[in-house]
Amino acid sequence: MKIEDFMLPCPSKKFLGIECFGCGAQRAIVMVFEGRFTDAFHMFPAVYTLLLFLCVVGVNFIDKKRNYGTAIISLAIINSVIMVVAYFYKHFFIYI
Repeated sequence: MKIEDFMLPCPSKKFLGIECFGCGAQRAIVMVFEGRFTDAFHMFPAVYTLLLFLCVVGVNFIDKKRNYGTAIISLAIINSVIMVVAYFYKHFFIYI
């Protein structure tokens, strides 16, 4: 069995045939852990900001003495902007 056997399918792509903003995130995270860094970036450009965001959220749960709210919000905004730009670039500018 491989890790790819346990990945969740994208409901948007499965039922509507349209990729969502997060399509490829699971595969990109697996590629990062396998050491395929450039392939992960090409699959999902926001993979590194997503991993950084998840690390900061994890540290926020562990370290209750400090406030990580501004870091979490800023990383969420940066991650969202990268996802939207990459989505429109992939779907509207690559195939021209």
